[in-house]
Formats: sequence, structure tokens, C-alpha cells
Amino acid sequence: MSLTIEIFHSKSLKQLFSVKVNDTDTISHVKNAINSQKSKLYPDRQMLKSEAAGKALKDEEKVADLKKNSDSGNVRLYFKDLGPQVGWTTVFLTEYAGPLFIYLIFYLRPSIIYSNPNAKYQQVTHFACACWVFHYAKRLLETVFVHRFSHATMPIRNIFKNSFYYWGFAAYVAYYNNHPLYTPPMFGSMQIYIGLFGFLFNELGNLSIHLALRDLRPAGSKVRKIPLPTSNPFTKLFNFVSCPNYSYEIGSWIFFSIMTQSLC
Repeated sequence: MSLTIEIFHSKSLKQLFSVKVNDTDTISHVKNAINSQKSKLYPDRQMLKSEAAGKALKDEEKVADLKKNSDSGNVRLYFKDLGPQVGWTTVFLTEYAGPLFIYLIFYLRPSIIYSNPNAKYQQVTHFACACWVFHYAKRLLETVFVHRFSHATMPIRNIFKNSFYYWGFAAYVAYYNNHPLYTPPMFGSMQIYIGLFGFLFNELGNLSIHLALRDLRPAGSKVRKIPLPTSNPFTKLFNFVSCPNYSYEIGSWIFFSIMTQSLC
């Protein structure tokens, strides 16, 4: 059965579109119909709501259910343009690749940054660079092979905002950790190796949680399940906190700071 849906702007309440779909169709079909009328409004750029100030409708919701909940039997939806979008994978690869290469510039070319070609590194400086590269290489590989995103895109402005944060702090940390005047930790090798072991332990924990979360969502789906510990002992942290991947992430950088004796 054919059904006409009127689309209004969520703020001005001005009618924007009128589309025809079947009552067995979903919100995803409505978005495609809008896209056919205005090509720049691709589905990921659209937000549709049943009320002007209501929540966004999910793509899989049935049009028939909206008609059923309507007193008049007519379906009226409210539209919001989310603006130009960019894929989550693109954002993650951009924001993570920057810190990796920026840190390496400071480490491999100190003469460019500090104008001191004869500077010699401490052993911990080499360890710090190896840990930094390992962390961001892991993040890049996880983005490609592990993470499964429930949303395909995010606003394109996020790629600039996120990159400014990651790239800026990478330069800040690299500047001090690779500086010719950098001095090793107060307690020597013991402090360095405790920090190194703690960093690697937490990185492995972080990877374990990411793999566990990946397995909760079948490829190509938007399924959300409550995470529980698996046979991997690192996932036992799910019994105590909601997002242990962040707990391990914080732990990694705490031990990195202990190893380098730097709060940068």
C-alpha cells in the first residue's frame, strides 16, 4: 500500500519534501527517496524525527509503525541536515597517523627541531619512541581490521577538531621527550622497566577489550550487546567498569609517564 510522507524542517517547520513509499518500507527507504529529490542529501547526512524536538528515528524503523502511532493516520516527519559527512575509518586513520609521523620527525631529525645535530639520546628515549610508535600503529591496524562502527559517518568538522587535538599533543610530548636536555628518570633502570612493562601490559589489555567488543557485533550490522568477560583474563575488567578499553588506555599513558618521568 502506497503512503505519502510529508517532510518538514525541524526548526522552521517549513515543508521541504513529500515522498511516496510503501507502508512496509523503513526510514532508510524514506531517506533514499529524499536523496533522489536532492542528491547532496545522501542518507548519512539526514536525520529524521517523528517530532520536531524528538529523538532521531532509526533506519530500520517501519513506516507502518509511524502511521499506527499517528492520530490522524497521516505521517509527518521532521528533517535535520547533519552537514557534510566523512567516514569514521577516514577520521580515525587521519587522527592516528599524524601522531605517529610527528613523533618520528622529532626523534629521527632532532637537528631540524633543536638545531643540535650532535645530541645523543638516553636509552629511555628509544624506549619511549618504540612505545609511542607501537601504540599508534596498533590503533591504525585496529581501525582497519578490528573496529566495527554502528554509524558509517560523522560530521566532517570532527576530522579537523580531532586531528588538532591528537597532532598538537603529539608534537608537545615529542618535543620534551626527545629534547637534547632531557634527563633520564630519577630511579634509573628499575623505573624505566616498570613503566615499560606496565605500558605493554595495558596495551595488550586494550587490544583484548577491542577484540571482545568487535565480536559482539556481527560484520555489517548495528547490533548492540552488553559486553561480558570472555575466556581472555584481560576482559575480567568488564565486571568492574563499563568501558575497560579506556581503563587500559589510561593505564598505558600513566606507565608511559612513569617510564619517561614526564607529564607531557
